[in-house]
Amino acid sequence: MFGWTIDEKKSHHLLDIFIDKGFNCIDTADSYSTWKEGNKGGESEKIIGSWMKKNNKRNSVIIATKVGAKMPSGQKGLSKKYILSEVETSLKRLQTDYIDVYQSHYDDPETPLEETLEAYQQLISEGKVRHIGASNFSPERLEQSLKISKEKDLSEYKTFQPKYNLYDREFEKEYAEVVKKYELSDITYYSVASGFLTGKYRSEKDFSKSARGHGMKKYLNKKGFAILKVLEELSEKYACSYATISLAWLIQNPLVAAPIARATNETQLRELMQSTEINLSEPDIQKLNAAGT
Repeated sequence: MFGWTIDEKKSHHLLDIFIDKGFNCIDTADSYSTWKEGNKGGESEKIIGSWMKKNNKRNSVIIATKVGAKMPSGQKGLSKKYILSEVETSLKRLQTDYIDVYQSHYDDPETPLEETLEAYQQLISEGKVRHIGASNFSPERLEQSLKISKEKDLSEYKTFQPKYNLYDREFEKEYAEVVKKYELSDITYYSVASGFLTGKYRSEKDFSKSARGHGMKKYLNKKGFAILKVLEELSEKYACSYATISLAWLIQNPLVAAPIARATNETQLRELMQSTEINLSEPDIQKLNAAGT
């Protein structure tokens, strides 16, 4: 949301609250937020960088950013040349000399997996990157990358970012075994289904409630409404929001290291942070599991 629906000042305010409450991981990408008219990419990284510089918070946070998505310039991919060039741009925007977790945003079938991993190995050796992760890889390509790392003694992906939430459950069938086998830290995106699991989208007339509202149509079906019904019941039981319950469900999954969630105001942020304080009972987890399948 930084540099898209909220400006630098508001972004800094939310980051202050987030860190003051004991949270420390911030996920971004070089391509955020290219979809906003007039943006060139890197707006989010710049805002995070200016916040760290102003508050001297670099050692208090884990910065996870990404490379590989298409930029307005047309550049994209995971070639060694592009990664080594783009990391410098991200470091400059973030105003730091290292990235904690540097992630392959999308698979690049035109670049050999070994070449990509060699680039990351060089960055780790130079101290510019501490760990690497992957996102949006097929299970086969992810496992192939991990095998190459072991065979060639190259840096290996330590994290994986899948789309995973109460509605989108493909992760359980397609990726769970790979994640367990290689002991990856799973960092979920679209953790509240782009906002659908907040409960504010019940019909097409609600789409105007946010910049992402138009993407809710696919959730307005029997499955989606069944999930909302259980969320309504549990939000009353635990005295919290739908989003809080949705994130608590992910947090209590042993395969999930941390869910990624977005907030555009202080109320939303506090609801998201509250998810770490909710301990769902096993019967309630089973209710949620059943509603989403």
